[in-house]
Amino acid sequence: MLKNGAMTTKHNDQDLLKSSYYFDLPSELIADRPVEGRHNSKLLVYKAKSDQIIHTQFNNLPEFLSSETHLVLNQSKVFPCRLLGHKPSGGAAEVFLLSLIDENNIYPAMVKSSGKKKEGDRFIFDELECEIVGRNEDTTFKVKFNMPKDELISFLETKAKTPIPPYIRGGESDEKDKEDYQTVYAKELGSVAAPTAGLHFTDDVFKRLEDKGVLRDFVTLHVGAGTFLPVKVDNILEHHMHTEYFHVDFETLNRMNKSLGNIVAVGTTSLRVLESIYTSEGFKTSGDLEGTNIFLYPGKEVNSIKGLITNFHLPESTLLMLVSSLIGRQKALELYNLAIEKQYRFFSYGDSMLILRNE
Repeated sequence: MLKNGAMTTKHNDQDLLKSSYYFDLPSELIADRPVEGRHNSKLLVYKAKSDQIIHTQFNNLPEFLSSETHLVLNQSKVFPCRLLGHKPSGGAAEVFLLSLIDENNIYPAMVKSSGKKKEGDRFIFDELECEIVGRNEDTTFKVKFNMPKDELISFLETKAKTPIPPYIRGGESDEKDKEDYQTVYAKELGSVAAPTAGLHFTDDVFKRLEDKGVLRDFVTLHVGAGTFLPVKVDNILEHHMHTEYFHVDFETLNRMNKSLGNIVAVGTTSLRVLESIYTSEGFKTSGDLEGTNIFLYPGKEVNSIKGLITNFHLPESTLLMLVSSLIGRQKALELYNLAIEKQYRFFSYGDSMLILRNE
């Protein structure tokens, strides 16, 4: 038994194979826009202890959370990071800025252009210019801009494109995505992908949760492009998770420690933060910016939460493996196949699921 009373999951050899997390998803169930009125999305509630499944709407979330519940949400804000421009020669070029965390005004980025890319290559985006100054250990580049950080951010806000995932309209965003692909509580600029479980919340849902006595707190984890990277190895133990940086302030840590056993994480990013700072005595109370590459899959104990709100994720993804760490791979796939049967919408703009481990 876990400290919060939830059952852990064990793994077998099949759980360690990437192919064991495959499911067949009809393309028409991939949501390319959110439903009208975010909280009108569908919600699948799974009560793990009683093995009960309920189909409802996200707007009814307050009915399924007790007054002792403490929600933890990721307040990271997506920044427009896709720059479309050209090389000095005139050839098309794209620079995808991966983070706003810089080292001496040098940023990590992905670069698309014709020809072999090398140090000294320049790219032009109106008055903004960018130069490759090095390579990172992965396939990304170190780039430097001709603007200080505050001016760069202002330029991105007006000229760069919102980085929606490639499985949504081929990754080509428009003005509507600037609002749709952002939670209503987003605050700390720095993500290249939205913490999508939070996209379903509205002020109305928050008000009804508050009236019920449900607490909420915010952590910040800046979602990196690694969230889009597929698992490329057959044995998932050989998969190396990307590092993402997070911050939790001291007062939030203290409040969460008072709610041990009652915490529900909103999204996989929030859960990764909570598990990264959880100890046998509770949450670590250092509020420094930290990096985590935690990888959750069946057999890994998850001790920090009694529940999770999450979207329906890609086949063979680390996010589906994370969900499986809570309820087991076979149950996760059973729920996903049921969601397909019931015409739930999948991925970033799709519907959601609430997992309650103790009920």
